[in-house]
Amino acid sequence: MNFLKKTVLAAAMSVLATASYAETTLIHGEAGPNRGARAVALQWFADQVGERSDGDIKIDIQWGGALFKAKAAMQSIADGVADMGSVIAVYYPQDLAAYGIADLPLDNPDAWVGMRATDDLMRTDAMQNNFAERDLRYIGTWTTSQVNIGCKDTAIRSVADIAGKKVRGTGAYGKVMGEEGANLVSMSIYDAYQGLDTGLIDCSQGYSYAVAALKQGEVMTSYTMLNWGQVGGVGIFMNLDAYEGLSDEQRAVLDGAGKDMADEFGRLITAANDAAIVSMKEQGVEIIELPAAERAKLIAGGEKYLDQWVETATKGGLDGAAVLEEYKALLAKYTAERDANGYPWAKTSN
Repeated sequence: MNFLKKTVLAAAMSVLATASYAETTLIHGEAGPNRGARAVALQWFADQVGERSDGDIKIDIQWGGALFKAKAAMQSIADGVADMGSVIAVYYPQDLAAYGIADLPLDNPDAWVGMRATDDLMRTDAMQNNFAERDLRYIGTWTTSQVNIGCKDTAIRSVADIAGKKVRGTGAYGKVMGEEGANLVSMSIYDAYQGLDTGLIDCSQGYSYAVAALKQGEVMTSYTMLNWGQVGGVGIFMNLDAYEGLSDEQRAVLDGAGKDMADEFGRLITAANDAAIVSMKEQGVEIIELPAAERAKLIAGGEKYLDQWVETATKGGLDGAAVLEEYKALLAKYTAERDANGYPWAKTSN
């Protein structure tokens, strides 16, 4: 009996200890490396979730495509391969058409404005219901910041220079380049270093901070500042069942940290983009500013893709025209807020 009592007591203590120190661990799949501004922002998000939940939620980030590659992220998360992960909408033009609105070639090169507008829109019931049909829950957003282009042994000084170049381009931006005569090559941004190095591509649609994070400055000889729109459909999604299995308090922590990530990443990416340009110059990369008249040609070339998005979104169950107008209004709202009050991180640093 004495042995039995000790066994029962030990088992009871074990249950109590487990209950006292239980935490919810969420596995996050990330195709990119653990470096660069986006990686820092993702780690910030994970740390914030831990702090705001008092250690109740832990996010275990699996870096470098350990769980799935970028082009398999959406389905992998929906299937439960990971609880959550980083998703790039441009790889899913039909399934994630709703999120793809942030990828449209609108004349908005401001990263913070784009993220704030996108985040507001994605949290609406219409958008979250659209994602729920795909077993997903939207958590937070990043952006590539403005679209530029880096090349090896050639340069883009005008729109005419795009013709004949082998270009890694994605989404509507890549299509516009194709219409200007580029030979488009389907390739992940994570493979662009090798593509440039081996001559498989001449140029890669790029984003300054990503050039630094992926060390592409080592194989580029020129980098043209297009200051075009953004690829803003880049963010964190969660498996819907996993999200709904959390408590109300846990869901509020994830949503709150996801929303605040736009401000933190805005601060990080602004500094990272500036540092990336300095680094490229030090590596001998020529930095070229595309003239305003040439930039206007690219923006005009992207107009028809807005209409195409409206059509695709409407087929997917959204009121495409109304959503696009709502998004444009949000861009105007946050542009006005920035102009009137500055960036939030500038205010807190003063």
